[in-house]
Formats: sequence, structure tokens, C-alpha cells
Amino acid sequence: MSYLKHKVYGFIFNLFSRTNVEKNRISFIIDSHQSFKGNLDYIKKEFEKRGNFEFHFFYKDKLSLSSFKKLAGSGYIFLNDNFFPLAFMNFKPDNTVVQLWHAPGASKKFGGSVDIESREILARISENTDYLIVTSKNIIDYYSEAFQMPADKIRPLGLPRMDYYFENHDLGKLKEDFCKKYNVSGDKKIILYAPTFRDEEKYNNVFNYLDLEEFNRQLGDEYVLALRLHPKIKNFYKDDISSEGRYVDVSDFESEQELMLISDILITDYSSIMIEYSALNKPTVFFTYDLDEYLANERGFYYDFKTTVPGPIVNTSDELIGVIKNGEFDKSKLSQFVKSQFDEVDGHSSQRIVDYLLK
Repeated sequence: MSYLKHKVYGFIFNLFSRTNVEKNRISFIIDSHQSFKGNLDYIKKEFEKRGNFEFHFFYKDKLSLSSFKKLAGSGYIFLNDNFFPLAFMNFKPDNTVVQLWHAPGASKKFGGSVDIESREILARISENTDYLIVTSKNIIDYYSEAFQMPADKIRPLGLPRMDYYFENHDLGKLKEDFCKKYNVSGDKKIILYAPTFRDEEKYNNVFNYLDLEEFNRQLGDEYVLALRLHPKIKNFYKDDISSEGRYVDVSDFESEQELMLISDILITDYSSIMIEYSALNKPTVFFTYDLDEYLANERGFYYDFKTTVPGPIVNTSDELIGVIKNGEFDKSKLSQFVKSQFDEVDGHSSQRIVDYLLK
């Protein structure tokens, strides 16, 4: 593979490798869309409680020499996602590079677990990373393979943005604002439906498999369906039925975490949203109308999907309606799953990470 662009990036950074490192300067590597910024915000807030730190956002899609210099002179460097130039950057012993990763737990295989060709560059990136932060000791081996990183660099300290769920939210107000925005009756419970994107195109139009009319006939008095589509899925369906009030499209709702907080049930399939939602101790139904094809053709899971996921698996619209109507949820399976994915669910992940780094 050619990594010319990443090598050029590394070369520019290395021009500043003699810059003095300021222990109180903290850099966050991010893109202009501010993707996955939540983790970084929570780490920043935690450092702000600890003293006089200087913060620098390094935008990886904007070339700025002064920004490169500040990055090279940072005591702590945090990232949230893959950043291949890291393989070609010369850091000093005084730079501490921390990969927070943007998702909790381990579900679908990724990185070096599926892409054999990328293992070499991932291993080089891991040499330049001091710590990879994960949510549980049970998933260290999976992340070690995915990142091609020695297990002794991986620390199960939690996911910073999960601290959001333990803040003092006015749930009533959040729900009221949601209902006003989408013209929904305030006494209805919210079912969040978040299907994942499939490479097999024919399975992406969820309305070919979900009988909305029957869903609303049987459940509509008690529930409203809030549909959150993966951006790529939008090409596969026409939004000509939402106007009839049969569901609300929340695909563009800014905070997915807020949706999870105010919803009562999640419907998903293979999306890793189930891991975060399970930590809220709320029920999930797995509507997997293409289960066998998906398991045969997609990248696979770190566990046996059929026996492990924290909720009932259904293949048809009728089964889905029946499970919700009858409340067929196994709480013990849910708590077992949470234990496998999180060592702690307590709102102190950011604190644990910053404590660890400063000590």
C-alpha cells in the first residue's frame, strides 16, 4: 500500500520534533467535522478541574505549520479515531500519545482483525501510541488484534463521553422539547429505531421489512417510532410516508446520546449502538430480517451474535411487534452483556483516565 500522503504529513511534523515539550499543553487531534468530539470534550473538562492547562485542537484536514509545532510541543496528545500519519511521526519521550477510541466495547470486527493488509501500518502506529483506552478488561485481546498493539499498552479505564449519562439532565424537559419539535403527544413512549448500513443494497430499505401500518395499529397508542438512519441508508428509501405521521425521522437530530436517554426501547440490528444503550439498562430488540446473509457475508463479530446480544432477535415485522407488545425482555441477559463490555458504568471514566495519566 502507498502511504505517501501520510508520510508527507509525518515529514512535516518531524520538522518540529526538536520543539520543547510543554507538560501543561494538551493537543486533541480532530477533523473539521468535529467527528466523535465528545470524548475529547470530557477529557478537556476533566483537565480544566486539575490546574492550568493549555488546550490545542489540531485539525488533521487543515495544514498549519504553527499547529504542527504546537502538536510537537504537547505533553499529552489525544485522538479518537484512526490517524495513519502517526506511523511516520517521531515523538519524544515527553509526548504522551493516548488513543481514546470513539466507541465502547467490542462488537463487529474492525481494523487488523479483518484487514490483514493494514496490520503493518497499524503496528507502526501502535509503536507511537503510549496508551489505548477501552471499556473493559474482557475486550483487551480484541483491541490488541484490531490495533496491532501489545496488550500491556491497553488500559480498561472507560469511555469519557459515557459520563454524559450521569450528568444532571432534566429528562422531562428533554422529552418535552423532543415532542414539541416532532409534534408528538407527550404521553407516548419513544421507540428509537437505528438500523445499520448493509453492503447488500436490497436490505437497506427498512420499510420493505417493517410493516409500519400494522406496527402503528398495534403499538401506536402507546409508542411513537423515531427512525435514525445511517447517512448511507437514506439513498435507499423515499421519505414520503413520514408526513402521514406514522414515524418521526430523527436522522438529523444532533445528539444521539440524548435520543438514547429519552427513548424507552431500542430497535437495531448489528449496530454497535446496542453496547452504549445496554449500559442504560433499557431493552433492545434485534430486528434482523437478513441475519443469515449478514453473518455469512459481512465482517463478523467478536462473539457469537445469536447467543450473546442483550435482547430478543426477531426476523419478521410480526415477531417484532409481538416482542414489544408482550414486553419479552430478559434482564439477566442484558446485565450479563453489560458486564462483558464494561468494567464500570459510573460516570467517572474521564476522571479515571486523567488520574491515571497525571499519576
